[in-house]
Amino acid sequence: MKKIISLALVIGLTGCSLFTSKVEANTNIIGTVESRCTVVTDTVGYYGNPNAYTLTTLPASAGQLPVVRVDTTLANAYKAQISYPTSFSSSPSLGDNVTWTGAVAYVKGSASGMSAYQAASTTTNNGAMRVYNLTLAGQTWFSVSSQALYGGSKAFPSGSYAATVVAECIAQ
Repeated sequence: MKKIISLALVIGLTGCSLFTSKVEANTNIIGTVESRCTVVTDTVGYYGNPNAYTLTTLPASAGQLPVVRVDTTLANAYKAQISYPTSFSSSPSLGDNVTWTGAVAYVKGSASGMSAYQAASTTTNNGAMRVYNLTLAGQTWFSVSSQALYGGSKAFPSGSYAATVVAECIAQ
């Protein structure tokens, strides 16, 4: 009898019960966040071919600068990262190196303070990517120049060439 009473006291003191059952439920909470920043191609770019070994988007060489528009409805929440191409996404087979140069530049904005974006921007990826902090809500346009020089002065093989500008909105 002493053993049964001692066992009951031990179980009672430790908070355990031989007769308690436990029921539990795990309930998920879900949600969706939609970006308040979008990137749109405003003007499609294309390469001019001013000489046998150069492809360029510069209008003076019969090219066209691509222009991207970044729209944000929330100030200080996003940054735009825009890169000029550093390779072809499609081209004929090339047996030599291609040297890439380019630039990303602010064109215009829907708010007057956006004109400061270019001076406040930074570059990464050896200068191929420019990062803009979108401190104001509204629409901002950026142009991208691109030039490909083949083998120093070798003629590009005939065919179609394509390269891609990468433009992204990144939440801060």
